[in-house]
Amino acid sequence: MASPLRVLVHGGGIGGLTLATALARRGHTVEVAEIRDRLDALGVGIIQPSNALHVMREIGVLDDCLKAGYEWEILTIADPAGNTLARIPQPRMGDIPSNNGIPRPALAAVLGAAATAAGATIRFSATVTELHDDGEGVDVTLSDGSAGRWDLVVGFDGIGSPLRTRLYGERYAPRYTGFANWRVTVPRQPQVDGVMMSTAGPEGKALLTPITDELMYLGAVFAEKEDFRPDPQRAHEQLAERLTTFSGPVAEALATVTDPAAVVHSRISQVTVEEPWHVGRVVLAGDAAHACTPHIAQGAAMAVEDAVVLAESLDAEPSVPAALAAWEARRRPRAMWVQAMSHAVLKQETGGGTTPEEDELLKIGIPGAAHVLAKPY
Repeated sequence: MASPLRVLVHGGGIGGLTLATALARRGHTVEVAEIRDRLDALGVGIIQPSNALHVMREIGVLDDCLKAGYEWEILTIADPAGNTLARIPQPRMGDIPSNNGIPRPALAAVLGAAATAAGATIRFSATVTELHDDGEGVDVTLSDGSAGRWDLVVGFDGIGSPLRTRLYGERYAPRYTGFANWRVTVPRQPQVDGVMMSTAGPEGKALLTPITDELMYLGAVFAEKEDFRPDPQRAHEQLAERLTTFSGPVAEALATVTDPAAVVHSRISQVTVEEPWHVGRVVLAGDAAHACTPHIAQGAAMAVEDAVVLAESLDAEPSVPAALAAWEARRRPRAMWVQAMSHAVLKQETGGGTTPEEDELLKIGIPGAAHVLAKPY
């Protein structure tokens, strides 16, 4: 499009800040409405695979991410005792590193600084309360009382997206998979030079992921009832109870966890918006449109790919509606493939029955999936 746009990004997470940076660097007026009072990301650490790092280079923050994190190249598969079964080199997208582990708060700081430096405005403690799309623009009122008219509103507001509910009601509410993710930051062990993954079938999965020279996180996936919540006073003990099958490096990491408040527990759910991801000039992206399980470490990567491809589509197309249609045509197949592959891996690792379609995906395997996704999006 020839003229700059006014874009409201609803959500200041990884995808929203990436989009804000990409658009502001192109000369568009961008405001981010973030419901929290600061960019202090929840959770522990995150893996940035090569395709996500490619986006980070596109928005000018690759070096900052690598400096704040831990670059790694090898996926280690181990048995529950920690004995190495395989060490698998991970693919690169061109000359981009294959993977980077990074603390979520550090990534939020990098992306927030980039968005602000590019010229985007971040409005904290704000969410959409009123929205009216007349086909030519969107009038929005925020919870802080501010109001404005926008050419485009983008919902990067997560798996529980309020904008998704506003657009589609409860038709695409998150679907719980029956499993939950436990994570806690611990000191990095010298031998953990990349992700170390151990699976004990239906009894669960544990992994160690380096996120700085000094730190890594212990992650674990187990079947949980949907209404389960850890006891705030003994969450670390409940995690230990679930990891009794594991010894070696996992047990050593667990032994350092003494604070129940350090343990992060989250249910693993999916979202699949089957209708078009945009209604008029309001569009959903990232987890709001296509949340997946974390089993091939591509959820955040899909969000940042969504962001940079949307910016490119707005460059290339003559109108906002044309750009949204072109963007979704390009993004939906890849995001849906990632979601299907991630869920198939979850079922395989936990002994769940897989469908013939999932069996075909699993023939590719996690290393094969990494190679597929190390190609341009």
